[in-house]
Amino acid sequence: MFWIDDELGVDIYLDGIITVVDSKYGLKHLTEEKPDGLINEASRQVALADIIIINKTDLVSEEDLNKLRTTIRSINGLGKILETQRSRVDLSNVLDLHAFDSLSGISLQKKLQQLPTIQPHLDQSIITVTFEVPGNAKEESLNVFIQNLLWEKNVRNKDDDCMEVIRLKGLVSIKDKPQQVIVQGVYELYDLEETPVSWRDDNERTNRLVLIGRNLDKDILKQLFITTVTETERRWTTYFKEDQVCV
Repeated sequence: MFWIDDELGVDIYLDGIITVVDSKYGLKHLTEEKPDGLINEASRQVALADIIIINKTDLVSEEDLNKLRTTIRSINGLGKILETQRSRVDLSNVLDLHAFDSLSGISLQKKLQQLPTIQPHLDQSIITVTFEVPGNAKEESLNVFIQNLLWEKNVRNKDDDCMEVIRLKGLVSIKDKPQQVIVQGVYELYDLEETPVSWRDDNERTNRLVLIGRNLDKDILKQLFITTVTETERRWTTYFKEDQVCV
C-alpha cells in the first residue's frame, strides 16, 4: 500500500479500517464538541472507517439506534454499517475487504452508484461529499487537484474556511489509460492504481469521487475537479490561493 515501504509490503497489507461504535454512548461521543475547532476522536474514527460496527444494540431503543445510524451515515456515507450484540460478527464481513487495493474498484463502482443523499453531521462540519464529472482527467492535473487538497491545504469554501479532507476515495478515467483507476487518500497520503476493469467505450468514461471531511463544499470541489478535465486553469483562482495556506 501507499504508506508502507516495499519490504514491509511483501508480508502484510492494509485490508481495511474497522471502527466499533458503542450503541449506548456512541451518539454522545460523536456529538461532543472539542475546543479550538478540533475534530473529536470518535467522529474521526468513523470518518476513516470502511466498516462501522454498531455494538450492544440490545441496550438502546430503536429510536436512539436510528439517531445513531443517521449520525454515522452523515459522517461517513460510504462505509458499511454492521449491527451486533456482544461484538459477534460474521468474519466474512470483516476480513478480505480489499478496501485499499485495485480489487476494491469493482465493488466501489456499485457503492458510488448507490450512495444515498445524506445530511450534514450535527456539528455541521464533518460531512460526506460525492460528485460525478464525465470525461477524462489528465493524470498530472489530477495530482495537482489532490495535492492542493491533501498536501498544500489551500482550498477554501465560500466562508473562507479551509477544506480538510480526512478520507478520499473514487474511480477516475485517466486520459490514454484503458483501465478504470481507483484513487485512495487518507489525510496527506494518497495513491492512484489501475483496476482490472476496463472502460467499455469513451461514452462510459466518467469520474466519481467521495470525500469525507469538514468545511467541504460540493459545488466548489466539483468545479475544481472539472478544471482537471477541461484544463481551464484560470478557474482555479477563485478558491485556490497559494498565499493562504491553512494551518
